[in-house]
Amino acid sequence: MFCQLFGKFLIEKELINEFDYQHLIQEQMSVRVKLGTIAVMDGLLSEEQVERINQLQKTQDRRFGDIAVELQFLTDAQVGALLKKQGDSFLQFVQLLMELTDISKEALEGYLEELRNRLGFTVEEMEALKRDDMDELLPMFVYSSKPYVVDIAGLILRNIMRFVSRDFYIEKARKVSALQYAHLACQESVGDANVTIAIAEEEEKGAFLQIASGFSGQEIDDVFEDAYDSVCEFINVNSGLLATALSKKGVNIDMEPPLAYERQSAKGDFYLLPIVLEDKRIDLLIAVNSDFSAGDTPMSLGGMDAASESAADTAEKNGARVLIVDDSRMSRRMLRGILEKAGYQVIAEAENGAKGVEAYQTLRPDVVTLDITMPQMDGLEALEKILALDPAANAVMITAAGQQDKLLRALRAGAKRFISKPFQEQDILSNIAEVVKR
Repeated sequence: MFCQLFGKFLIEKELINEFDYQHLIQEQMSVRVKLGTIAVMDGLLSEEQVERINQLQKTQDRRFGDIAVELQFLTDAQVGALLKKQGDSFLQFVQLLMELTDISKEALEGYLEELRNRLGFTVEEMEALKRDDMDELLPMFVYSSKPYVVDIAGLILRNIMRFVSRDFYIEKARKVSALQYAHLACQESVGDANVTIAIAEEEEKGAFLQIASGFSGQEIDDVFEDAYDSVCEFINVNSGLLATALSKKGVNIDMEPPLAYERQSAKGDFYLLPIVLEDKRIDLLIAVNSDFSAGDTPMSLGGMDAASESAADTAEKNGARVLIVDDSRMSRRMLRGILEKAGYQVIAEAENGAKGVEAYQTLRPDVVTLDITMPQMDGLEALEKILALDPAANAVMITAAGQQDKLLRALRAGAKRFISKPFQEQDILSNIAEVVKR
């Protein structure tokens, strides 16, 4: 993040232009090497061990090295040695800058000092910024008297790096009471604490689409339903990770279904953290134990697809017929694509539990997947009603991190398996295959 902040400062000082800045960022970022790659090359880890750590990272907000040490694949000393081999991003940027321009070392130090004074940082804080250490940086940019705000900000930023882009920087968070926006997606979690996480775009500049495209893995070129749906799912994953982290501290929260709003106003008592993502601004809104209203009228997302047979040759299928029940169209599309590629027949989709029960009663599929968090009727209630209709129903629950209590209730009630978000193809296929064999 330091390189983005310093680069923009140099553009403002007319020491480099936008083209130079993009070149510097791309070159500096291209030299970053993953710890797993270095560890495999050094013979410290096998490819299978790296893959296991990567899979755990997708469902846990933790660093590669921390997971490797916990699994006893690496020692702390080995992780430290690997980190040193990644290189110093600040020095990489400075070296590239001095090769590109005629800025002297002395002049560079002067510009760094000017930037430090502008940001209001101490010398120690500036050094932390140069290290790009998220845990050290966040308290400098996010001041809050309320709990969890810094943790939530870190969670979102790390997952932006993971799913969307490393090319971003943040400005200082501020406490606000209102925000007019063009687009907003949010999710509330209730229980021992009331937490709302929202991502908003004040003007249509494209950052909302970047998060939507990055998280979905598909190019989304306009802010319609797919974009809102994808950003809602991104927030849902982060809310789940937050719920998991808080539960370990004895704080239990339960996630409500995500909501989307368009061209309205958020009001109440909340923190706003501006994020400049590849030159486009987006705002992270966080409300904890306070009055907050995301808007007056949420959008209607989803929609149920009519029963439909796969276009693939039925002779190549294994005969299993699947009903997908999920309020996220993106999740339904991903599940459908993976299942149909493997030869299953997705006979219908439903956007909530109530419609899912109706579809099950009419179609009697071999397998039904049920998202836990849905509007109108959640996956638990839908499961109970489906089992009342058909005690032998093969139900597979779809769960985000942080829904362990509900998941256990579902398994005790009669669900056969569960699949975690974000989706992993092998996880989906192995669980569905086990259910079909029953």
